[in-house]
Amino acid sequence: MNLTRAIGLMSGTSMDGVDVALIDTDGERAVRQGPASFLPYNDEDRSLLRRAMAEAVALQDRNARPGALADAEAMITERHATAVEVFLDAQQLSPDQIGIVGFHGQTVLHKPRDRLTVQIGDAVALTRRLGIRVVHDFRAADVAAGGQGAPLVPVYHRALAEAAGFSGALAVVNIGGVANISFCVNGADPIACDTGPGNALIDDLMLERTGVPLDRDGAMAQRGCVNEPALVVLMAHPFFQEPPPKSLDRNVFSLDQVAALSTPDAAATLAAFTAESVARLILQFPVAPGKIIVCGGGAKNPVIMRELAARTGATVCAAEVQGWSADAMEAQAFAYLAVRTLKGLPLTFPSTTGVRAPMTGGTMRGP
Repeated sequence: MNLTRAIGLMSGTSMDGVDVALIDTDGERAVRQGPASFLPYNDEDRSLLRRAMAEAVALQDRNARPGALADAEAMITERHATAVEVFLDAQQLSPDQIGIVGFHGQTVLHKPRDRLTVQIGDAVALTRRLGIRVVHDFRAADVAAGGQGAPLVPVYHRALAEAAGFSGALAVVNIGGVANISFCVNGADPIACDTGPGNALIDDLMLERTGVPLDRDGAMAQRGCVNEPALVVLMAHPFFQEPPPKSLDRNVFSLDQVAALSTPDAAATLAAFTAESVARLILQFPVAPGKIIVCGGGAKNPVIMRELAARTGATVCAAEVQGWSADAMEAQAFAYLAVRTLKGLPLTFPSTTGVRAPMTGGTMRGP
């Protein structure tokens, strides 16, 4: 079996740091999961990224880097390069043992209706420093063709489901800053879309009220109660009336509806909001999945997990229970997608992004 050793890199909308993951794959059904690591951002890094995201709202040209965006791009590139170098050193691997690096970069703006998506990160500088080929800009081709450009991970979820021998309907939910879902059944093209907020609102709440940018292990939410009237108002947003496929910018929602709540009740309500968003979307699938596997930071929040089980009626488990990695899933996916780019295989499908036909994507840099 001809497998490529690939490293995937992911910096998500939660802006917590850089995930690094190694897999060996043929870009199709064969996936051997390897080690993973994480390089956290410091407070200054996160502050710079927030400034860059605020300034990105005005962008019209996806290649422009005015103001804080230029500084943020340089920082992102540096942190990703360091993360790979530290990882290779820890695993006693040399650059010539890696076939490709999948570099997602940092999304600072995502407006697919305007055919505009912006991920910062200098792939040319990264491949020059690492001496390894780099695939980047995974979303642009899909968005330019009229697709949502997100989510990109479903084709990897399908590969994992097939490798695990699932025969029934399975949902894989990734809860990062934004949450997305993949519906996999019997090897068919996955059905997928963003479901709504993941951890972003909870992170924003905690930063605003406590100065700490996350609710670690759902500790705050566990002290609170869900405010159902506030949840009803949150779920009235027009996004939830749109049929899939659909995608979401991190900053579509605000904390206005929980402003009057105590911090514990607000955290509990926002955790329920994430779960209810997923449950509402599942109603639109051909059949209800009997099992939901959760990855991303949300898998560590017991309130989100409990609410998800209660609101869907499905068996809900974290990815680790299945032998997958909740933390490294997206980084692994970008390693997998980079290999698919090498082989000219599609990354997105009509059923995942709404693009008219299966689309290849990604741009390769380096030797």
